[in-house]
Amino acid sequence: MDSRPAKWDVSDIPDQTGRVAVVTGANSGLGLDTADALARAGAHVVLAVRDLRRGEAAAATVRGSVEVRRLDLADLESVRGFAVGWHGRLDLLVNNAGVMNIPEARTKDGFEMQFGTNHLGHFALTNLLLPHLTDRVVTVASQAHRGPGKPFIRFDNLGMSGDYAPVAAYSQSKLANLLFTLELQRRLTAAGSAVRALAAHPGWSATRLQSHDASPVRRAMMWIGNRVYAQDSKAGALTTLYAAVQDLPGASYVGPDGFGEMRGAPTLVGRTRAASDPATARRLWTVSEELTGVAFPELTTTA
Repeated sequence: MDSRPAKWDVSDIPDQTGRVAVVTGANSGLGLDTADALARAGAHVVLAVRDLRRGEAAAATVRGSVEVRRLDLADLESVRGFAVGWHGRLDLLVNNAGVMNIPEARTKDGFEMQFGTNHLGHFALTNLLLPHLTDRVVTVASQAHRGPGKPFIRFDNLGMSGDYAPVAAYSQSKLANLLFTLELQRRLTAAGSAVRALAAHPGWSATRLQSHDASPVRRAMMWIGNRVYAQDSKAGALTTLYAAVQDLPGASYVGPDGFGEMRGAPTLVGRTRAASDPATARRLWTVSEELTGVAFPELTTTA
C-alpha cells in the first residue's frame, strides 16, 4: 500500500459557504476554473471581466452562486467604477487577469499594456477594495519573474519606450506582482490588519494566454508545449486555490511541486532575490501610487 500523503486538490477546499470572492479575468482558463471551484465549494463568486457577453457565457458553465460585473484593468476609470459599485463584505480578491508577451500597446491611461494591466490595474483595484476585504488577496504571478535574463523594474523607463521587448515587459510585470504582494503584506501588518496578501503561479498551464504572443515562433512553440507538456487549466488553478483557502502566512508564494515548478500539486515555493527586495517593493509602491492616483487606505482593524 502506498503510504505517501495524497496530493492537494479541489476536494480539499474547505466549505466556502457565506464567503464572497472576486476573481478577475474569470471568463476563461485559470480564472474560470478558480471561480468554478470556489463556487462549487459554496462561495458567492463575482466574475470580474472586460467582456460581459463572454463573462455571462462563462458564468453559465459554473455550478454555484455567481454573478458577472464589468472590469477593464487597462482603464483606471473602469477600475474605480468597479470599486465604487462594491457594497458589503468581500472575503477574497483573486488578481488573476493578465496579458502575456503581446506586441507593444498602451492602456487607456497611457501605460505599457502588460505593466498597466498585470500590475497597475490590480494595484489600484486592490487598494480601492481593501476597506471591504476581510481575509486575503491572492495575486497570480509567474515563473517569468525569473527571466530570461535578470528581470528588474525599469524605474527610469517603466513603459520601455523606445526599448520595448514583449518578454522583458511581461517579466517586469510579473516581478512587480511579487513585489506588490511583499509590500502589501508589510503595510497590512503595520496597519494591524488581519488581511493577508499572497501570490501564486500556475507553472506551465495550457490556456489562451499564450495565443497572443507577439512572436509567431514562440506561439508555435507554446502551442506544441501546451499539447505535449503543459498541465490543463484546472490543474494550473490549484495553486491559486491553495493560496486562497489554506492557512498560510502572509506574503507566501505558492507554485507546483514538480520539476522546475512547471506542473504538479501546490506547495510553497521560493522567489528570486529581486522579487524579495523590500526597498524595491517600497519604491515600486510609491511609483504605483503616483501613476494611478490610488493610495493604501486607512483600515479599520479588528484590534
